[in-house]
Amino acid sequence: MAVDVLIAEDEPSILRSLDFILRRAGWSIEAVTDGDAALSAVRRSMPRVLVLDVMLPKRSGFDVLKQIRADAALRQLPVLILTAKGQAQDRRNAEELGADRFITKPYANAEVVGAVRELMGLAPAVE
Repeated sequence: MAVDVLIAEDEPSILRSLDFILRRAGWSIEAVTDGDAALSAVRRSMPRVLVLDVMLPKRSGFDVLKQIRADAALRQLPVLILTAKGQAQDRRNAEELGADRFITKPYANAEVVGAVRELMGLAPAVE
């Protein structure tokens, strides 16, 4: 089955929440809990969107993003950075590395769903 959204998040409660809200929005989900697994899953599954935490075990989300943008086969993958690291420098780092969107935790479910819809090139959901 094709994967719509790959979630790379190591906090179990946040991962469950994201999985729930994105499945409820109608997408197929795959989830991983560390940076190395994120890179492997991106290469294997070729998701439509990557939701990427910054603070991950084994390899940071910033490092994962850098690797994705350096790979010609992956560089067009839309990436949503979703992190508790909301400082201006973190946002700048994400932008410089090529993140498409940046949302800080805690987040509104509608904001995440809307960002994923936008990154997939879909019209906004009617509320």
